Amino acid sequence: MSSNRSLIQFGTDGWRAVIGDGYTLDNVERVARATGEWLLDEYGDAPSVVIGYDTRFRGKDFALHTAVVLSSMGIRAVCADSFAPTPAISWATTHYGHCAGIVITASHNPPEYNGFKIKGHFGGSALPEMIADVESRIRPFVAVDYPGLDVQVKQGLIEFQPIKDEYIAHLRTIVDLDLIRQSGITIIHDAMYGAGQGILSELLGADRVIERRSSINPGFDGIPPEPIERNLNLLRSDIVGNGADAAIANDGDADRIGMADEHGDYVDSHRLLALLVDYLHTDKGLSGKVVKTFSTTDMLDKMCAALGIEIETTAIGFKYIGDKILKSDVMVGGEESGGMAIKGHIPERDGIFIGLVILEMMASRGKQLSSLVADLHESYGYHGYYRIDAHTSADKKDDTLVLLKQGGGLKSIAGLAVNSLESIDGYKHRMENAWLLIRPSGTEPVLRVYAEAESDELAEALVRDALAQLGV
Repeated sequence: MSSNRSLIQFGTDGWRAVIGDGYTLDNVERVARATGEWLLDEYGDAPSVVIGYDTRFRGKDFALHTAVVLSSMGIRAVCADSFAPTPAISWATTHYGHCAGIVITASHNPPEYNGFKIKGHFGGSALPEMIADVESRIRPFVAVDYPGLDVQVKQGLIEFQPIKDEYIAHLRTIVDLDLIRQSGITIIHDAMYGAGQGILSELLGADRVIERRSSINPGFDGIPPEPIERNLNLLRSDIVGNGADAAIANDGDADRIGMADEHGDYVDSHRLLALLVDYLHTDKGLSGKVVKTFSTTDMLDKMCAALGIEIETTAIGFKYIGDKILKSDVMVGGEESGGMAIKGHIPERDGIFIGLVILEMMASRGKQLSSLVADLHESYGYHGYYRIDAHTSADKKDDTLVLLKQGGGLKSIAGLAVNSLESIDGYKHRMENAWLLIRPSGTEPVLRVYAEAESDELAEALVRDALAQLGV
């Protein structure tokens, strides 16, 4: 989006655009003013907001300008005194009773992007109706002569607070760090140049954590800060070479997680979610249901049936999980893309916290991560997973969706007969001990194709055959 266009739309979690093109100080100001109007109408006189930012280019400048805009409208703005993870801002929002939180971040997007996330007073992503209200108030840019930052600080309308340090102190109260340290576990933390850098070292000790990509690098070495397997190629040799027990990788604002075991093998979010459910229910005695998104493993369904736990499936996007957490008793909620939440913390993804809980599980059971995953497979069967984001044309994407809808989906895939079709979010083809999901990107000419089967090879075959049948 170019900077002279007026349309600004929020996606699944915030507004994002290319820095210097759609993402400019003028457009951030427009979004900040709309957010301020919503806050004043929703919460009356003198609402307050906490503002944070990650390590992206000029993140601090965009955050401070947001604070100046809001404080000029009579809204008290509390700014993090340094870059901080998104979950730290979410936690501070609810812990200190603010009306909202704002994070200047583009999360896992490529380095040329920045963004604007809004968090509700409850400490999770703003609900769809809140975002719709803010969007409806975004108007064309009009130059305003704002008081200077120093003036507003002196007036007490803008304050600075060590949010990251306070969040770290909070984590000390909800994770058994002594148990992890006493177990002798050593990990590699790949911060991917993001806002989570240094936190695990501070919590576990520098002798237990080997830091990687833990410096300020707004270009992220040209790699999007997303903790998925293809972006973590160096971890295998790093883990084995250093004799580490595991690796934790976080995205740019540290709300997502990816892990690798002591052999350097990637452990995806499906298996991490299953481990969390097993540990929290079996070892910690927690209750409540499990909420997963439509593209997440069936292993959770098998586990919940065996353990007598209710499970619910939502459309894809953590906002749907967050809504369930606010409205019901949820023990664990998670999605395929690495975002997870646990009862007793915040209704929000937190990649740092989730990593610590997995380490606590390793320490408590005295097992390596590979052994814990092997236990899952022994109990609930192997679940192979494969995904491709297929880039196509807008017309081809639309034609494919029409074909799937009108034709009732594909009839067989990679030699397996399709038994049923589900359409919570896209088109999920059910086969014996396997499924394949096709869903469109909401913003790009992309079809996301996911599959799960009894082997990695079959899962990949399902995806590739479906794409061939559709001519994508």
